[in-house]
Amino acid sequence: MLNTNELAILKKELEEMKLKIKKSLNSHSSTTNTIKTNQAKDEADYASVEKGQSIANTLMTKQSEKLQAIERSFKRMENGTYGICDSCGKAINIERLKVKIFADYCIGCREIVEMKTK
Repeated sequence: MLNTNELAILKKELEEMKLKIKKSLNSHSSTTNTIKTNQAKDEADYASVEKGQSIANTLMTKQSEKLQAIERSFKRMENGTYGICDSCGKAINIERLKVKIFADYCIGCREIVEMKTK
């Protein structure tokens, strides 16, 4: 189980990560709007614009998913379940949380989940 100090440190890291992601999402939105307003002059330009939009959309999707995981972590902190594995109910090792701060599963259960999805 996490002590109060560990929880406070992880919460601060989550807050910082959330701010960075929000800034990144705003930047990607701005870039996407700029790309959309630029007129493609030929097929190569059009292909380049399409590729840029595709990459930007992929990045925004990944960042949005990360943001959702962070929000889930905040809710778990509020209800006292942060750091508890969603599958087995055991405490997630602090070292795992330092690596993946919004982890929902302990290492053993995560491996099982990954095997099931393959």
